[in-house]
Amino acid sequence: MKIGIHHRNNSFSDRWIQFCQENSIDFKIVDAFHSDIIEHLKDCDAFMWHHHHADFKDVTAAKKILFALEHAGIKVFPDFKTGWHFDDKVAQKYLLEAINAPLVPSYVFYDKQQALNWAKETTYPKVFKLKGGAGASNVKLVRSYSQAIALINTAFGCGFAQFDRLGYFKERFNKFKNGKDTFLGVLKGFARVFIVPEFSKQQPVEKGYIYFQEFISNNDSDIRVIVIGDKAFAIKRMVRENDFRASGSGNIIYDKNEINENCIKLAFEVNSKIESACTAFDFVIHDDKPLIVEISYGFAISAYDSCPGYWDSNMDWYEGHFNPQQWVIENLIKK
Repeated sequence: MKIGIHHRNNSFSDRWIQFCQENSIDFKIVDAFHSDIIEHLKDCDAFMWHHHHADFKDVTAAKKILFALEHAGIKVFPDFKTGWHFDDKVAQKYLLEAINAPLVPSYVFYDKQQALNWAKETTYPKVFKLKGGAGASNVKLVRSYSQAIALINTAFGCGFAQFDRLGYFKERFNKFKNGKDTFLGVLKGFARVFIVPEFSKQQPVEKGYIYFQEFISNNDSDIRVIVIGDKAFAIKRMVRENDFRASGSGNIIYDKNEINENCIKLAFEVNSKIESACTAFDFVIHDDKPLIVEISYGFAISAYDSCPGYWDSNMDWYEGHFNPQQWVIENLIKK
């Protein structure tokens, strides 16, 4: 088998390339943005691309190329069932509801009046989200009807920018206060109030829909479980100080005893239904039962290198270091 790999620094491809080199697996690095990328992959049996939600070229091209190749019988990662809903929380809502997975109750409206009627009748707080974004970006706690109305008016008016300038600065500042960022990082965050990243300039504003989730109270953390084939590993992420968001906080607990194993079991169960090659599940607990907040195929690499071990699908525990990117490429070869 010969594997084509689109390389991006600090992505899964670093370890894919290393694994191929160390195990004498035939591969070549390709430029997925070349106009003749399909021709360049003619001699390959598989194609792998860890595309990123905050890279405009990735967002524009990745799914089109991957799924076209999949149609032609080429093995790809991520394949359609793994990646079609990536960075789209609304798509994930429909998927998880369709398979009766225990999703945090979620609501999406494409009509302003329907949204206004719902906002008048519902209870608060609720959680507002744009369909895209990671690390708790584009996520707000809505404490009142008046806040909901303001968001609805914006959603069906001028829309929301993909990049929250003020929110980004606050995030960098709070991490600095907690010793998780540098003063230079704070300065960069302040600069972003005035100079938005290129990605945000290229992305259209988010408008014409609005998405809310129930706020699940009494959670000081969430559980992130990643399933790759018949293996799973997990971390516990504590919420930010004076906040409700855990994703992207950087406050991680790796102790196996801190992980609710019901989350592991549920992750295996749901992943078997969606038939994904790699899924990261975010769980919160309500009445002692795990609920899924959202899912993703990708995850930050270094955040999981300190995991003490992993579970298999029989819930047996294996102590020691592991390389999840290696699992991805091994499973692709076995398909």
